[in-house]
Amino acid sequence: MTTHRGIESAPDTEGGVPPNNRVHRVGAGELDGYAALSGGTVGSKKLWMGLVENPPLSTTDNHHHGDSEAGIYVVSGHPVFVYHDGEREVRICAGPGDFLLVPPFVPHREENPDPDEPAVVVIARTTQEPIKVSVPELYQLTGTSAG
Repeated sequence: MTTHRGIESAPDTEGGVPPNNRVHRVGAGELDGYAALSGGTVGSKKLWMGLVENPPLSTTDNHHHGDSEAGIYVVSGHPVFVYHDGEREVRICAGPGDFLLVPPFVPHREENPDPDEPAVVVIARTTQEPIKVSVPELYQLTGTSAG
């Protein structure tokens, strides 16, 4: 195996999408907002990955990610993921090292109830760009399409 240091992928010389025939590295501190891997950053066709930090005592709005699955890995903190099971809100408490799956179209929200520590998560989605559709309230997903 050959290891090369200092060789990075970059957008083509005309400023377009990076070539899709090589491994790309996005270094620590080089994210485009929250996005690390996306169509715009590395030419991804079917995957989006990013790093999200939820500040202490924060709550997102109720939302879903369209037809994209979301895989979540908790890096630090203790985020809470909330969804509706048809009868009540369900709260899933997570911690460092936990993985979670949010299926397509499932309304949910993330909370960070800790008064001092941010919650840091890595998110992977099955679309090259993030999808976030705000909804007025949590509801149970019924059937296999958007509700």
